[in-house]
Amino acid sequence: MTHTVNDDSTHRSGTAVLIATSLTLFSMFFGAGNLIFPPIMGASAGSNVTPAMIGFLIGGVALPVISIITIALSGSDIRDLVNRAGKSFGLVFSVLVYLSIGAFYALPRTGAVSFSTAIAPVIGTKSVLASVLFNLIFFGIAFYLCWNPTNIIDSLGKVLTPILLGLLVLLVFLCLASLPASHDAPTGEYVHNPLAAGLLEGYMTMDSIAALAFGIIVVTSLGHTGGGIGAKVVRRTSTAALIAGALLGVVYVGLGLIGHVIPNAQSYTDGASLLADAARSTMGWPGHIVFGLIVLTACMTTAVGLIAATSEFFNRLLPSISYRAWMILFTLISFVLASAGLSSVLAIAVPIITFLYP
Repeated sequence: MTHTVNDDSTHRSGTAVLIATSLTLFSMFFGAGNLIFPPIMGASAGSNVTPAMIGFLIGGVALPVISIITIALSGSDIRDLVNRAGKSFGLVFSVLVYLSIGAFYALPRTGAVSFSTAIAPVIGTKSVLASVLFNLIFFGIAFYLCWNPTNIIDSLGKVLTPILLGLLVLLVFLCLASLPASHDAPTGEYVHNPLAAGLLEGYMTMDSIAALAFGIIVVTSLGHTGGGIGAKVVRRTSTAALIAGALLGVVYVGLGLIGHVIPNAQSYTDGASLLADAARSTMGWPGHIVFGLIVLTACMTTAVGLIAATSEFFNRLLPSISYRAWMILFTLISFVLASAGLSSVLAIAVPIITFLYP
């Protein structure tokens, strides 16, 4: 009898860990870029939104899920995978990937985008002082959440991600229920080849390469939080990736439909302003708050994942320097770059990213 109770308790615990891991993966993938790409795709695709959305889901969901499963099966990180092309190439490529998706581009971008999109419109200023104060708080919270890497699944999967999903559901439901349908003709590449155009848009979320970084964090965390070892971790990580992918797909479809139905959709040049107007049109002034919280939460969860992933990688690369020492270094660099502005960083980072992620 006792054995049965223990088995049942273990099963419930394993299920809870799996759900939390799935939500964690979703939140690490779903950053500000993932929020703004689908609405613009929906607006540009017009009447060709269905094939465009299928392409977007292939590039923005299927490829990242495959990347996570690949990491789970290999039980290693991106360096071990790329080493097959040569150890020197593998080392240089891996370091450049982690630096570009980490402290020298994507990580400071989470703070900069949070401030410019969620905070500045509310406080009415984009002053350097306001940016510095905000980024100090933003990266301070991210640093705290990363301090113990084995607790990341609890922090993201059980707290921040449910909040993010709840806000996204609220936004999508109210917008689709309230906005008058407006179906424009497709524009640009969406006229003749909407599937390929949507696939490219989904690919440009860069989640396929981010998955190679996030995968090892999830595998490591599962090994310390009841996920089992060996084949069991592979199964759980793969299942978590599929669940996270399904959640991403549902959210992308909802956001894409907002861009598809909002009046004068093709007058917008970016997804952030489109969603901000959609939120304000359906919720009034509180819509600013809801949209701002979505951006803040999405950027925070991504920042936590990026700090943890890059620190874990460089700790494995140079074990003499601790995980927390790398954390401090990358958080400080990101804080400085986010506060100073990203224009000069982008001039350097974009060519490197284009080489790594053509």
